Amino acid sequence: MTTTKQELREFLRSRRARLAPEAVGLDRGDGHRRVPGLRREELARLAGVSVDYYVRLEQGRNASVSASVLDAIARALRLDEHERAHLFDLAKPAPQTARRRASRPQRVRPGVRLLLDTLPTPAFVLGRRLDILATNRMARALLCDFDALPPAARNHARWIFLDPATRELYVDWETIARENVAMLRLDAGANPDDQELSALIGELTIKSPEFAGWWTRHEVLRRSHGTKRYHHPVVGPLTISYEALPLPDDPDQTLFVYSAEPGSPSAEALALLGDWSL
Repeated sequence: MTTTKQELREFLRSRRARLAPEAVGLDRGDGHRRVPGLRREELARLAGVSVDYYVRLEQGRNASVSASVLDAIARALRLDEHERAHLFDLAKPAPQTARRRASRPQRVRPGVRLLLDTLPTPAFVLGRRLDILATNRMARALLCDFDALPPAARNHARWIFLDPATRELYVDWETIARENVAMLRLDAGANPDDQELSALIGELTIKSPEFAGWWTRHEVLRRSHGTKRYHHPVVGPLTISYEALPLPDDPDQTLFVYSAEPGSPSAEALALLGDWSL
């Protein structure tokens, strides 16, 4: 994984490049621009900081930057809430003590495992690095029997990019894959010293040209809810809604619960999948 300073520089450059001058009320000028998007001096003016101050920040030479300045830059770049959080992670990294706490082994509480087993629909817990920490029977039937994999292979991003079966399972595989990249990018900003995360990113960059290309886009995302479309080899097409619920007292763990519209063909297919998996 690159250093936090390099990550900050590349993230700010990528956000500047995507923002057209006319979109923020600036004149494009004579049209001869060496870089796409906003220039550094244009962004500094929009954020209300000096050009020198912004240049030092983008180059990682500003050891102390205030939250108000970061807020102004986030507004000038029109960052969404996930991008803003990522900017703060890169510009104001957590203390070493917090990073050491984040590196502790990931364990799912017995009560959460009991909850998973009682849910009638697919459900699973994702941890740091998109590690799959626990699944229920329906999740294993819909997605993959992660319990049968070696512990090191139980990772959602590794599964998406390195298991060819996922390209048949997910109707919108590219969208799902890019979301996984964006979630890993957000995790990398919050945990820059995570060696296992560095190894995962390195592995996927080498083994997947698609991952390598999307990683350079510096997109970030934290999923909260949405829909996914599947073409399951046993029960056929399904459209599934999901909710992503952060677990109390376990900020790095998220419970994903899937469901289908009652009475819909997808609900019928999900019921068939439940019978088949018994």
